[in-house]
Amino acid sequence: MKYSIKVNVLENSKNSIKGFANVVFGDCFKISNIAIVENKEKGELFVSMPRYSSSKDESGYRDICNPITKEFRQELYDNILNTFEEARKGGDGKLFVGDEKDKSMPFQVQVTPYEKEGSNIRGLARIYLNDCFVVSNVSLLEGVHGVFVAMPSYKTKQKDEHGKSMYQDICFPVTKEFREKLNQELKDGLEKAKEKGSDKQNERKAQNFEKGKDVPVR
Repeated sequence: MKYSIKVNVLENSKNSIKGFANVVFGDCFKISNIAIVENKEKGELFVSMPRYSSSKDESGYRDICNPITKEFRQELYDNILNTFEEARKGGDGKLFVGDEKDKSMPFQVQVTPYEKEGSNIRGLARIYLNDCFVVSNVSLLEGVHGVFVAMPSYKTKQKDEHGKSMYQDICFPVTKEFREKLNQELKDGLEKAKEKGSDKQNERKAQNFEKGKDVPVR
């Protein structure tokens, strides 16, 4: 799969996080906030994908996105760490992998209807990029003009004109064409899923979906 890596080194960092990396898959979908962390006991660096706090996970955290094959996980993490080490030595902190002429970005979506009183969430979704990488925590929300897609995000310290906290996307399309194609697939997936299952079946699927029980890991 074609992708590019951009690494930023945190100079003189006194905590365990030594840098951050961004990965853009196929020139059209970006993953940000990938941390490069030092295990002080072993003196080794490792890659930590964006995470969120979860009481449903034993560690208390769950990855927002991650590789889903052992081979691609090894390849991606090694490339991130090697690019980081080169940046430490004065390199530009960039790496391109794949064929520049390859314009394809195969993807699939998995959508589960979600209904909860008082919530504007209408569906929960995952995006599978080229059968190698999964993005979770994608929501389909009911808005003034119908259902819209909300990508995984985090709260910033900035406020909008109404004094409300502003959010920054962590995983998101970087081209208009791919955004429109992806959003349509997600909306169509929601309608198809609603047609297939009963309310009780959809509720059970949504509960399993939140717990991560249906995430394929190979």
